[in-house]
Amino acid sequence: MSAAALTVVGLGSGDADQLTVGIIKKMKQAATLYVRTLDHPVLNDLKQEGLEMTSFDAIYEAKASFPEVYDEIANRLIEAARQGEPGTEIVYAVPGHPMVAEASVRLLKERCPQMGISLRVMGGESFLDEAFIRLGFDPIEGFQLLDASSLSTELVQPQLHTLIGQVYDVFTASDVKLCLMDVYPDDYPVFVGHALGVQDQEIIHKVPLHELDRIEGYGNLSLIYVPKNTDDALRRRSFARLHEIVNILRSPGGCPWDQEQTHQSIRKNLIEETYEVIETIDEDDPDHMKEELGDLLLQILLHSQMEEEVGTFNVYDVIEGLNDKLIFRHPHVFGEHQAENANEALQNWEQMKAEEKKRKGIDQQTVSVLDGIPRDLPALMKGYKLQKKAAKVGFDWDDVNGVFAKIEEELAELKEAVRSNQSAEERKLELGDLLFATANVARFIDTDPEEALAATNRKFTQRFRYIEERLRELGRTPADSNVEEMEQFWQAAKKAGL
Repeated sequence: MSAAALTVVGLGSGDADQLTVGIIKKMKQAATLYVRTLDHPVLNDLKQEGLEMTSFDAIYEAKASFPEVYDEIANRLIEAARQGEPGTEIVYAVPGHPMVAEASVRLLKERCPQMGISLRVMGGESFLDEAFIRLGFDPIEGFQLLDASSLSTELVQPQLHTLIGQVYDVFTASDVKLCLMDVYPDDYPVFVGHALGVQDQEIIHKVPLHELDRIEGYGNLSLIYVPKNTDDALRRRSFARLHEIVNILRSPGGCPWDQEQTHQSIRKNLIEETYEVIETIDEDDPDHMKEELGDLLLQILLHSQMEEEVGTFNVYDVIEGLNDKLIFRHPHVFGEHQAENANEALQNWEQMKAEEKKRKGIDQQTVSVLDGIPRDLPALMKGYKLQKKAAKVGFDWDDVNGVFAKIEEELAELKEAVRSNQSAEERKLELGDLLFATANVARFIDTDPEEALAATNRKFTQRFRYIEERLRELGRTPADSNVEEMEQFWQAAKKAGL
């Protein structure tokens, strides 16, 4: 199908002197000239020369989001080209350079070939050219350009000069400020540039980061510049720096102790650090929790580093695998499944776990219902999980009364083992049966037995320490007291809410 050709030109960063002769000529010869927005200084000069143009400013008011705006602009331009006379040329002018932060041009490059429409892009000076000059930095030192509308902490790299475009208003500037404050100190110096290179309109502010949203004048020609900083302190919040530090510790010239460690030698550390994290959770101590989570993370990094050194995987492979698993097992979040409550979400999780095994070629006929429970779990927790898995396939009592009856049965057997002076091994087994049955109550009352016992341990510790403190006030110790006296203090501790 015949159609008019479509040419995209750049209007530069704002000053008419930045336009090339070729672009001006192209706009004057166009069968129809469209501009993304009239809010650009160059267009005032061109209109005074009698150049007629049609803007898409009205679309910004009609649409709810920028992606919808750019989609509509691309569709209208393609339709105009399809309806145009063959051999004629439609020109679309955009601020700056057509290939810098111009979503509508990207859409045209994707769609025009599919529609048989000839598309040409002619460059213009972008705001980057003026930024390099007016803000005085060399991009070869390391530079990144980010979009304010999609800015995230993960994208910010302090060791690079950073320009942030699309800062249209103070609300966007506020979002940028909050994001940057996760990386930089609150008083870090940043620059706000309005209309860089435009005569009589250029304004450059240097302000501390926390004042970024107090600057006036944000608009289509505004940007934010964050100077590079190689201070190691700014990288300490990054995962990449943590990975680098662990690598240094394990490498020649690093720490002799770290160099000698193996998976087996620090196996116990992983367990200990996990329990220390759990302790901070039980104590509701966020500051201590932050520290202990760091210690636990170090163990993960060390084990991953050991494998990286032999070429099997690195910590980023671990992260990739985790990301893939989380996305795959949450089809109600990242896919088309639905989950109205936690139970339905858990069902989705279990279904996707089964699907994973199927894709890995694991024969479900050879898999035990009890598979997947770590061998070295604490016994109480493992007993609870074993019973929970068995219950899923119907190996369970109808209600909690059946469990209570089982507890009474096991208690009677333990009493008989003790009364009849059975062997130590037999008494141990009977005690295990009683504990196993008791743990089973937890499922029926929606309580984790490990947490329940941990709470009782804490309660016992608090009350016994209360006894020790009262006896200390009397100049005595538990060894100097008796059961009756200590029981009185125990009851006092209960009344005190301990």
